[in-house]
Amino acid sequence: MSIRILLADDQTVVRAGFRALLELTDDLVVVAEAADGDAAVAGARRVRPDVVLMDIRMPGLDGLQATRLITAELPEAKVLVLTTFAADEYVFEALRAGASGFLLKDVEPDDLCAAIRTVADGGALLAPAVTRSVIEEFARLQGRHVGRERLDVLTDREREVVRLVAAGLSNEEIGQRLHVSPLTAKTHVSRAMTKLGVRDRAQLVVLAYETGLASVGLLPGE
Repeated sequence: MSIRILLADDQTVVRAGFRALLELTDDLVVVAEAADGDAAVAGARRVRPDVVLMDIRMPGLDGLQATRLITAELPEAKVLVLTTFAADEYVFEALRAGASGFLLKDVEPDDLCAAIRTVADGGALLAPAVTRSVIEEFARLQGRHVGRERLDVLTDREREVVRLVAAGLSNEEIGQRLHVSPLTAKTHVSRAMTKLGVRDRAQLVVLAYETGLASVGLLPGE
């Protein structure tokens, strides 16, 4: 089954470039385009895409506001934000608004396609160059954690797994670290997400840092 994509960017040439690239694949199809945030929200409501490729900086309703509206109204739609700036100040806020990941606009074609497939499948993705700025913002928030009581629903093992997710580990890496299978690690992650009421791994990372469950520095146990 094809992954249905909405392209939202105020530059026509950028949208045309991404469309041309995605049309070379067998499983990715562009079903709508938008030149600003208002059009992106309207388009998402109309075509119900699986993934929205969202530019942050657009006239009128920007990508941050559009992301918040789309993820609130259409929980099945995943938003993958494309930015020109690795240190974009909107990175952290867009994650809080519901974005499933970030990529820089100069991403390699194969990496872009893989990223779309990852978020469509419920995963989270942050470009390495962007991750640093996100973690720095998390670090700035240390000392004013909120909502720690939300963690009470987790078992000790689930807390440990969430910390490892926040550290950027995949299910396979979590399994190796905890001496369990990747499937078992995935099950723990899924249960934690369900208990905490988050939509994907990106939101799990945000919650882990906001509540103080995770912190910048060494991995748990090191």
